[in-house]
Amino acid sequence: MITAFVLIKTDASRIPETAEEISSIPGISEVYSVTGEWDLIAVARVSRHEELADVIADKLSKVPAVVHTTTHMAFRAYSQHDLDAAFSLGFEQ
Repeated sequence: MITAFVLIKTDASRIPETAEEISSIPGISEVYSVTGEWDLIAVARVSRHEELADVIADKLSKVPAVVHTTTHMAFRAYSQHDLDAAFSLGFEQ
């Protein structure tokens, strides 16, 4: 599974509607409204790299209220168990 995080700037007056439209795109598993520089963050999950072009470039970026996107590809996922183990290295429990 290939995971990408898409940071999205939208027309500010249409954030909820844009999030709903993006969340209906096959290959988008989640959409979050967030604070800060970006309005939304979408999580794309596909089985092949080639599918990212279909999901992000051909569909998501063409949603009318989407102004700009930046995509970050995930290298590795860490479960909460892995994070707890990593942060406890060298400490007595």
